[in-house]
Amino acid sequence: MDTWQFAMIVAAALLVGFSKTGIGGVVMIVVPLLAAVFGGKASTGILLPMLIIGDIFAVTWYHRHGDWAGIRRLLPWTIAGLIAGIGVGNLIDDRLFVLLIGVSVLVCLCILVVLETKGSRVHPPDGTWFFALIGLTAGFCTMIGNVAGPIFSVYLLARRYDKQGFLGTSAWFFMVINLIKLPLQIFFWKNIGVPTLLMSAALIPAILVGAVIGVAVVRRVPEKPFRWLVIGMTFVAVIRLFL
Repeated sequence: MDTWQFAMIVAAALLVGFSKTGIGGVVMIVVPLLAAVFGGKASTGILLPMLIIGDIFAVTWYHRHGDWAGIRRLLPWTIAGLIAGIGVGNLIDDRLFVLLIGVSVLVCLCILVVLETKGSRVHPPDGTWFFALIGLTAGFCTMIGNVAGPIFSVYLLARRYDKQGFLGTSAWFFMVINLIKLPLQIFFWKNIGVPTLLMSAALIPAILVGAVIGVAVVRRVPEKPFRWLVIGMTFVAVIRLFL
């Protein structure tokens, strides 16, 4: 690993911690950057263990506010989306995998822009078909690119959670999903091994620092301008994947 790759991984660890306790969309910057440096499947294997460590911090912070009834309603559909993602990932080469990551991030960016511009005026439907669509899409996008956050936010809006319920349910849902993804990537994609896990363990201090910064930033920095900055930076990073 050269200096540039090492710097990218440390930056990814900081942003993962930041996204889990601060502004969730920040992690989308990491996805295209890691894919550009390490390739498609390899980048998902590098990122997933870091996300799980970040999930542990998030659950520790917000564990009392999770809605397990809401999680169970979406879980079967999301697992079906994970399985579809595993199958597609096994059928395509790495260049197509990188492009698919880019498409997944762009879809999530579009959803994020709608949520930012419409805000409380967004009224998602409340039917089984809608939750099935959200679960399948979230499962597929999180398997391919670790970027299901904005899609899951639509589901949370449909359930009309308050802020604490939003954060707690998100924390529990993504920890469960990421733990399910771990053996799938180990055994089917073979992109996570002992070196990957040891590297993630070594990055725990960086993830923790990012988590602490996330809490401080949310309290002091206006959130909306920061989120638009994240959207812009992520869009630029995604465009690089298509060049």
